Amino acid sequence: MNVVFRVDSSVQIGLGHLMRCVALADELARLGCAVTFLCRALEGNSIEAIKHAVKVLENNVEFHSNQLYLNWLGATEEEDAEQTIKAMPKVADLLIVDSYALSQVWHKQLRPYTKKILVIDDLANRQFDCDILLNQNFGIKRSAYEGKVRRDTELLLGCEYALLRAEFAEKRNEARIRRHQSSKITNILVSLGGSDIDNVTYDVLKQIDNTLNIVVVLGSASPHNKMIKDYAKKRNIEVVIDADNMADLMLNADIAIGAGGSTSWERCCLGLPTLLCILAENQRSGAVQLEKQGAAAVIRDLANDLQAIMENPQYHKAMSDNAMSICDGLGCRR
Repeated sequence: MNVVFRVDSSVQIGLGHLMRCVALADELARLGCAVTFLCRALEGNSIEAIKHAVKVLENNVEFHSNQLYLNWLGATEEEDAEQTIKAMPKVADLLIVDSYALSQVWHKQLRPYTKKILVIDDLANRQFDCDILLNQNFGIKRSAYEGKVRRDTELLLGCEYALLRAEFAEKRNEARIRRHQSSKITNILVSLGGSDIDNVTYDVLKQIDNTLNIVVVLGSASPHNKMIKDYAKKRNIEVVIDADNMADLMLNADIAIGAGGSTSWERCCLGLPTLLCILAENQRSGAVQLEKQGAAAVIRDLANDLQAIMENPQYHKAMSDNAMSICDGLGCRR
């Protein structure tokens, strides 16, 4: 099969869309598929993280739209469709698209150029014309897509379809053993997205006891990396840029302070208790669902929230067990 991915990354979009597509692409390639990525070279992109064939779409730096997601896309749906069609391989069995900006307007234009279309979505906020729709978020209901997809669209919903890289499932048993054997909380992982435009990482670090072992993960696209590195120099803080061992970092952590979104399912897979920062409105629903399930806690007062977990090992263990029950890391294979 020839499989084409249309997905972007940038300072505004973040890395989550791209990384989950890469995880799925790796599994498809393992099964013998030929994979091609079509990406726009937006500011702060992470195209270099793709180890498959890539075609770069022309970027119009002067484009502006009053619609948030189109502004992130850097083109109208029609313009993007035209560029995508030009870049498509002659034979495409499956087109996978992961973009909040692209709706049935785009899908219909691409229909003649591929046998099947798979959409990866989180929002259920627009009309779709696709054969398969995947929403990996916990608690998502079929009713969310009623009237928004074709009657014959196959819906793949929930965390059993979470698109995680293979190393998370591989380290799951090791993580389970470690969580049950560990009684002290000493290692904190701070991971607030690849770009962290608002520098929430800095605000978080100022509120954590410096006697703890702190690892901060940032993307090279973050505009505040130098500031964070300078702050960390005289403190017990390790700063990791563009981590390629995220599963190991999560495995070795006792608690994460993290953003919502795709990385939530990575933490759940490894049973890592999390204090959640809601950095975008589209993360709120998933964060609330995780909190209801007892798999994470939404931050209200970080110092107090952290202390509550550290002083109550049973609370910490229950959060770990609840998280682990949500996602097993085998979504790409499914």
